[in-house]
Amino acid sequence: MIEEALANNRDVRIAATRVAEARAAWRIEGASLYPQLDAVGTGTRGRTLFNLPVTGATPVDVRQISAQLSASWEIDFWGRLRNLRDAARWQYLATEEARRAVATGLVAQVANGYLLEREYEERAALARKSIETREGSLRIMRRRYEVGSGSKLDMTQVQTLLAQARMTLQALEQDRDVNRNALALLVGRPVDIAPGTLSLTQVPEDLAVPTGLPSELLANRPDIVAAEHRLRAADANIGAARAAFFPNISLTGAYGTMSDQLDGLFSGGSEAWSFTPTISLPLFNAGRMKGNLDVARARQERAIAEYEQVIQGAFRDVSDALVRRRQLRLQIGTTRELLEAQRERARLAQLRFDNGRSAYLEVLDAQRDLFDAEQALVQLRRAELASLVALYAALGGGFVADRGFERDASATDRGQP
Repeated sequence: MIEEALANNRDVRIAATRVAEARAAWRIEGASLYPQLDAVGTGTRGRTLFNLPVTGATPVDVRQISAQLSASWEIDFWGRLRNLRDAARWQYLATEEARRAVATGLVAQVANGYLLEREYEERAALARKSIETREGSLRIMRRRYEVGSGSKLDMTQVQTLLAQARMTLQALEQDRDVNRNALALLVGRPVDIAPGTLSLTQVPEDLAVPTGLPSELLANRPDIVAAEHRLRAADANIGAARAAFFPNISLTGAYGTMSDQLDGLFSGGSEAWSFTPTISLPLFNAGRMKGNLDVARARQERAIAEYEQVIQGAFRDVSDALVRRRQLRLQIGTTRELLEAQRERARLAQLRFDNGRSAYLEVLDAQRDLFDAEQALVQLRRAELASLVALYAALGGGFVADRGFERDASATDRGQP
């Protein structure tokens, strides 16, 4: 299901199109560093008046045909174009990391949805088993009431307990259908999940997390890497805004042929060329460039604050996942002890009732508490496994338990996490 979700999910596709858009924008900005070469062909035909000493104003037909190659190039002395290109590059890399964040979140969502499916399956099985047991108890209590050896109160108490179990099963089936709809949206198709081979309470508990995880693991989180790229893009935009204060130097030239007849366009003597260097220095623009520089600096400050915020949030996510896992394991141990005690209590209560030493209400209370303990254990086991999924997502997509973690800074800079 995870593989299908990564291939079909619409959020992942949308993120991929944003990456393609950012890559194209980077290519556009990079093209400004190179000369632009164009082939131009023009034809002009018109009439003008010439004042001659003898004849006076005489109309003259004018025809001109030209073919030329024109080139223009802005010399990037102050780094404005290079900074704009670098800013687009870092934005592209940040968008790529955002796509990876979407994929990591999708993996976690599908895994959690599958674990919920297993929880609902097991809890529904416990509810059906309890319904079957209580239906048998109701038949016995109804028969005893009919022959006069039991009270109507005992029968109605069993009916109440049976109705509660049925309501629990109906609620679980509803939640299960809703969860399957959510999984279908994530995977991109309706899902048909086969029953699990193991119950959640049978899953081994030796899923250890390595101790002493280095903080550098957080550098693998796509949101942190994306925030770092956005900060570098903000730095580059400041460089581009600062370079706008310096003179702009551009070169424009053209070379071709010109003739008044098409058959003479490429004959001798029709050669034409031009070369136009241009230097422009901004003198007064009502503070526009200063405003652009202030905007770039403000965006850099915001990028720094966002980078720090993302790092703080990453440490919190990891800490929360580890705390939940540790506390859930303690709760699971306590719930197992409670479950064993409730089973023994239910057995003893049934024996006391069978020997006429207690009312059936004691049996009903014991069975209800036993059912609640069984349901709670399944929920806690699912929550414990979900805490591992949360830790996987908090660490940016997992960790290598045996080899530790090494960050390839050059690969990260190239957008290859």
